Amino acid sequence: MKKILIFLSFLVFMSSCDEDFLDERPEDFLSSANAYTTYSDFSASVNNLYFLVRRQFYNRDDQRPFDFIYGTDLVYDGEPGGFVRHGNMAQAYNPASPIPTVHWNLLYKTIAEANAIIERAPNSQMSEAETQDIVSQARFFRGFAYNVLVTLYGGVPLVLEEVTSPKVDFVRASKEEVLNQVVEDLTFAAENLPSIDQVVDGRVSNLVAYHYLGEAYLALGQPADAIEATSKVIDDPNTALMQSRFGTRSDENLGDVYWDLFRRGNQNRSSGNTEALWVIQFELDIQGGGIVSGGMGGSYLAERHFAPLLRFPPFNSWPVGDYTGGRGIGWGIPTDYYENAIWGENVTNPDFVNDIRNANHNFVRVYNKDNSSALAIIAEAIGRDTVWSTETAPKRREFYAYPTKVTTPFNHPAGLYRVPATVPYALTGAAGGTYTDQYMVRLAETYLLRAEAYLANGQPELAAEDINTVRRRANASVITAAEVDIDYILDERMRELGLEEKRKLTLMRLGLLYDRVLKYNPFYVDQGLSEHFNLWPIPADEIEGNRGAQLEQNPGY
Repeated sequence: MKKILIFLSFLVFMSSCDEDFLDERPEDFLSSANAYTTYSDFSASVNNLYFLVRRQFYNRDDQRPFDFIYGTDLVYDGEPGGFVRHGNMAQAYNPASPIPTVHWNLLYKTIAEANAIIERAPNSQMSEAETQDIVSQARFFRGFAYNVLVTLYGGVPLVLEEVTSPKVDFVRASKEEVLNQVVEDLTFAAENLPSIDQVVDGRVSNLVAYHYLGEAYLALGQPADAIEATSKVIDDPNTALMQSRFGTRSDENLGDVYWDLFRRGNQNRSSGNTEALWVIQFELDIQGGGIVSGGMGGSYLAERHFAPLLRFPPFNSWPVGDYTGGRGIGWGIPTDYYENAIWGENVTNPDFVNDIRNANHNFVRVYNKDNSSALAIIAEAIGRDTVWSTETAPKRREFYAYPTKVTTPFNHPAGLYRVPATVPYALTGAAGGTYTDQYMVRLAETYLLRAEAYLANGQPELAAEDINTVRRRANASVITAAEVDIDYILDERMRELGLEEKRKLTLMRLGLLYDRVLKYNPFYVDQGLSEHFNLWPIPADEIEGNRGAQLEQNPGY
């Protein structure tokens, strides 16, 4: 009894004290009260925004980053049946499936982090210059995230302040309202981010903001503004398409300038690459990098998805590091349209032969038995004069034509080569990543984006000029204004940016995903393609948990 009374007395004493007695003032540990104070604090949070983009589009796992390529006119699934790679369209785009849910969550995580930075920066200990540096990056990432959200889902909830308590009454803004916010954020970023010659590799500059601003203006139906924004990028004296051999392997007889763009060590401006605008960093075996030389962990698994599966004698396991595609497993097989039609169908067409983007070292397809390469061994083993060919049917996971930008021929990390080697350049089963930094945006895409804007603005002659700038670098024939339409621009993007751009975002921004897949990818037509897939569904969890208001679902779901 005495103990109880003492305890009650203590409670009375505590209740009579000033409430400030209970206030927590953290000084020697991190909390919400002191986490956003110095430039170093805010820089750590901004670095996480870069991490979230890399995770969204490149290395979350071996499935989700490729949602922006599967289900388009580029590839079909070499191992159909599972919804994780869009093999069943109804399951892949079910509101409860991981495809719409994972990307929604990552994008809103980016927005939440950006909002916290934007709101707290003015009350920090940072100088005016430091605040501008931090806020301009945060505004870029918020605008970037909403630009992706509005492309994938249409109008979405606009959250522009830090949410510090539970909220269950979100409502969807209109597509136009979201795009206007994108324009506002990216305009601020473009006007306040440093110029491209002042930023370190991997960091966004004012030109990256102008590029995405051009996209947003096109989505708003304002092509003249899109022309102005993209011209800021193209006309900048620090940018230019690469026109001659450069970088780590330029002294080899093999290759050309297009080949050089995708070799290890050549993506960043520090390598002399004036075409690079925003490069996602996958430095090898360093803290903060994306890949390790001992395997696939943390890397971008494009090699694994898009290179062929070659598990037959004399290799029996993942074979070699030249043009066999490393440790491919043949999930993403190019459509006939991507592999053949866009290049001119066959070798009698001059562009099929002359366009360097379709050269054997850039788009592997034909190998003779007398080649001194592992492919010569394979050709002998399977009794064919060539390993890959221009034939359209039937394709097998074991061999098909593919672009070498997804792999690093003769140049995998040293720890991935077999010891002892069964054949030259034999790889271990731990390979499978694409062991290079990755372009998020390069200047060739900006040219094609401006061509789209010129076309929409009734200036096909200028659109043709921008397309021809890209085509001349590739040694392809020039085109006339009469040949330019949106399908031609999409074809040129396929030739220049295939398996590199986030193709689904381009097609969905234009509202042409259904049309292009219907025309050029019969695999997905057979798997339940529907017009309502031009937008993804709002995730079921978001609708069910939003108890205080109605979060409307997109039509068809």
